[in-house]
Amino acid sequence: MASTHSRNGWVVWLTFAVGLLLSVSPLPQFMEILRPLWLALLLAFWSLHLPHKVGMVTAMCLGLAEDVLYGTLLGQNALILTLITFLVLSLQQRLRMFPMWQQCLVILVIFGLAQLVQLWLSALTGNRQPTLALVLPALVSALLWPWVSFGLRGLRRRYKIN
Repeated sequence: MASTHSRNGWVVWLTFAVGLLLSVSPLPQFMEILRPLWLALLLAFWSLHLPHKVGMVTAMCLGLAEDVLYGTLLGQNALILTLITFLVLSLQQRLRMFPMWQQCLVILVIFGLAQLVQLWLSALTGNRQPTLALVLPALVSALLWPWVSFGLRGLRRRYKIN
């Protein structure tokens, strides 16, 4: 009889820890506006390929951890990551069938919507001036999607994560 327990699930959580570290790592000031949404990229990949293990609760917990790391309003990043996970999970069957360039476009739209929600929340709380330059990380993340996807797919095959 086949074993149904998790195999190498620690690798998924290790990638999330690396994503949290990358999201707060220092960058030069001029590149700060182009910082990719590392945690959202990782969450989108794992929820796309392991929807039975990585879902909305994982997104909420990682978002709260990101809120604590950034020092933002508690629940702001949790809402954004939960929205991204919801959209990826609702489009999961289609997204897996798309070629890579179409996946990049869908990721761009999903992350762009999430960034617009974050812009709206920032304007409501008065934390920063509303500017559409906040959508640039969604564009950078969509351009990084093929490399992140291929790298994590190779990691998933190597460690036989199911």
